Amino acid sequence: MNLKKYLVRALHRLQKGPGYTYKELLVWYCDNTNTHGPKRIIKEGPKKKLIWFFLTLLFASLVFWQWGILINTYLSYNVTSSLSIGFKTMKFPAVTVCNANPFKYSEVKHLLKELDRLIEAALERILQPTPGNVSDSVSPPLDLQLWNQIPLVLIDEHDKDNPVILDIFETNQTAGDNETAASSETAGDNRSSEGNETTTYGETTVGNQTTAPPAPANTTTEEKKYKLAVKLCSHQGSNNCTYRNFTSAAQAVTEWYILQSTSILSKVPLHERIRMGYQAEDMILACLYGAEPCNYKNFTQIYHPDHGNCYIFNWGMDEEALNSSNPGAEFGLKLILDISQQDYIPYLSSAAGARLMLHQQKSFPFLKDQGIYAMAGTETSIGVLVDELERMGYPYSDCTMNGSDVPVKNLYSQYNTSYSIQACLRSCFQNHMVEICGCGHYMFPLPKGVNYCNNEDNPGWAYCYFSLRSSIKQRQICIDSCKETCNDTQYKMTISMADWPSEASEDWIFHILSYERDMSTNVTLDRNGIIKLNIYFQEYNYRTISESAATTIVWLLSSLGGQFGFWMGGSVLCLIEFGEIIIDSLWITIINVISWCKGLKQKRARARYPDVPPTVSELVEAHTNLGFQHEPMGALPRGKALPPEPGTPPPNYDSLRVQPLDVLSPDSDAETK
Repeated sequence: MNLKKYLVRALHRLQKGPGYTYKELLVWYCDNTNTHGPKRIIKEGPKKKLIWFFLTLLFASLVFWQWGILINTYLSYNVTSSLSIGFKTMKFPAVTVCNANPFKYSEVKHLLKELDRLIEAALERILQPTPGNVSDSVSPPLDLQLWNQIPLVLIDEHDKDNPVILDIFETNQTAGDNETAASSETAGDNRSSEGNETTTYGETTVGNQTTAPPAPANTTTEEKKYKLAVKLCSHQGSNNCTYRNFTSAAQAVTEWYILQSTSILSKVPLHERIRMGYQAEDMILACLYGAEPCNYKNFTQIYHPDHGNCYIFNWGMDEEALNSSNPGAEFGLKLILDISQQDYIPYLSSAAGARLMLHQQKSFPFLKDQGIYAMAGTETSIGVLVDELERMGYPYSDCTMNGSDVPVKNLYSQYNTSYSIQACLRSCFQNHMVEICGCGHYMFPLPKGVNYCNNEDNPGWAYCYFSLRSSIKQRQICIDSCKETCNDTQYKMTISMADWPSEASEDWIFHILSYERDMSTNVTLDRNGIIKLNIYFQEYNYRTISESAATTIVWLLSSLGGQFGFWMGGSVLCLIEFGEIIIDSLWITIINVISWCKGLKQKRARARYPDVPPTVSELVEAHTNLGFQHEPMGALPRGKALPPEPGTPPPNYDSLRVQPLDVLSPDSDAETK
């Protein structure tokens, strides 16, 4: 009820306002507004009215156009980057050190024995293709079942339109039995440069495998157009196969050996793989941090699929991270490592050295992507500079603070490490592989209840893996799902190397290190297995690269007001006036709608009762005189008048109206007296 009264009063106040029509309201606004231009429209002559109307409309359009640009710029949420340099005592980075070779060959030789015999026989046939130079009788016989799971083949490309697939271990083949490949396609990154041949690989898909003997030994280099390829099939014996061909046999052999060894080692329990790797007490010979001695017990061991046992200094998992007391080489970390190069797996690790990486505390080291090599027989000095990155969050960038808002399950959380974009991308790929291939890849952590892929349980895992890895769609899904971290610390390294130890000092240094490791008076170490590392801060200056909003709400308001004031000479009060006229227009619209509804209702009522409504006297007569019957107009013929109504006529009510005193005549006053 109170609301109804309030609305009625508001409607009455509106009726006392500037006008009842839109024209009256517009004229009132132009005459009272503080905005320049509208006043001249109603006060000038006809010609000037037209000119001022055009100018006002033009400048108002410019204002709204500029406002649209400014609002769109603000909603784009652009950022600006600023660089600041600070000076403070900094935490020493976590240092991860691994051997380039994941396992000791003496420990895994029994697992890779048949694999090594296969690759040696294959290389003998590749390098000496003439049948007379190849020992066909191999004792004991080769395990061709292992070979046929993921075989190596030669592709004869003398006829590029119809390449011929040559089986390396096929002996009873003639040239007449050869069939050509049905189709071919190239996948991956094919790169070539003039003058220098770059190792490339591609994929050739064929409908039916064909075999042929290798080319004769006396074939010239120009005539030899063979490529070594790895054959991958969806399942053994299937014609749905892919050939990953290489221009370099060395790269093809390494790729094939990694696939086969991955299948074998994936079935070995984790504790056995750790045992077969390099132990900390054998690998870390000496350690010094600043002026304090340290040893292998100050390192945290983790198992890395690419490099076996890795050891992390100052990881910050179990104790507080160490601070660097001063910059300079004397206050950093000094290590002497033994990589035991003589115990490398010959076909798995073609590079010798130590793989190391500097990273934040409690973060997982992705050495394959971000690590560097330290060469054997050298002293490698690494000077470190720190860059701190601070990104703005939503809506300015799609970054995450801790990965809790990322839809991908982080498989590296089992190491209790912090979120990173690399961990997210690898977890996303592993989840897709488990979903599509039915097993997980050996190089990534496993979800619960899933096993690693191997040739026996998953014959087509390699085909599925490479198909998934080369899929742009799957890659884009992971890129879209993962986010960068909002805060990150990067370590910029300046690397220098020198031979170590020198020829003059190598005898006594190797004697001391051999005695400390093996308690032996004989020299058991050599230059090919020793690495010295110096890791230190170059200076305590650090750079902070931070993002800030390029446009703020203050910038937006000032820009909007500046454009409005420049083109129209207006202010915030002018906007309030404009809002007032809009409200008044709405009220007038409401009044018009209500009036229209009432008129429509009355019109419908008249349509329902077409006769003239009875007068008051007729209603009274009908009530007092029971014999009175009102007859409708249509009951009599047109043109005939109604007879006089019987009964006593009703009183003249108008004669009883009391007139006000101010309208009484003087005669009436006299008569009253």
